Amino acid sequence: MAIPGTRTRVGKYEIGKTLGEGSFAKVKYAKNTETGDSVAIKIIDRDRVLRHKILSQIKREISTMKLIKHPNVLKLIEVMASKTKIYIVLEYVGGGELFDKIAKLGRLKEDEARRYFQQLINAVDYCHSRGMYHRDLKPENLLLDSFGVLKVSDFGLSAFSQQIREDVLLHTACGTPNYVAPEVLTDKGYDGTATNIWSCGVILFVLMAGYLPFDEPNHMALKAFKNLVLQVFLIF
Repeated sequence: MAIPGTRTRVGKYEIGKTLGEGSFAKVKYAKNTETGDSVAIKIIDRDRVLRHKILSQIKREISTMKLIKHPNVLKLIEVMASKTKIYIVLEYVGGGELFDKIAKLGRLKEDEARRYFQQLINAVDYCHSRGMYHRDLKPENLLLDSFGVLKVSDFGLSAFSQQIREDVLLHTACGTPNYVAPEVLTDKGYDGTATNIWSCGVILFVLMAGYLPFDEPNHMALKAFKNLVLQVFLIF
């Protein structure tokens, strides 16, 4: 238990306010006491991770982010651990989620939407060139810094191929239903590059229109509608 009036520290980082909270982790603002730099620390409960068998997902997120160095991808600074917690130290991005901006303003102006979309495509293209597929691209996973620079985050569902080959198909159905390509929801396999580009297209639609192109009342209706759209695309 912390002594009143003292600040919690993890290594050289002084922990501050909570920036976000999920089922398995909290994200806290922190400051590097040696340099004065602001960071965000994702604090993960080891017991919950083991109980829900998502350790492989955490390891995947860490290993992927270690490999990716790009101005439009959230930077991983370091990883620490205790007996009960895993601490992932990340670049601090103070502008919030792109989702929040859309929710507040509705559709964005064309120039602004174009700027965010170009940054997103630059990051996605960089990842693809290294055989990495995000698989959960959506406005909630796109952060903005104080200068409006977009940062792709949350690589927990990513897939990484050591050998990039055109005939490699992925088979794990994952992602957020409104943003995933229809073939992801089948058991026939899918191309990681093509399905990420589909998600980027949905994001562009949301930026320009202010609402989702696919927003059916239930999962089965959403899947059926997406399959219909895919069939139309194949005809033309």
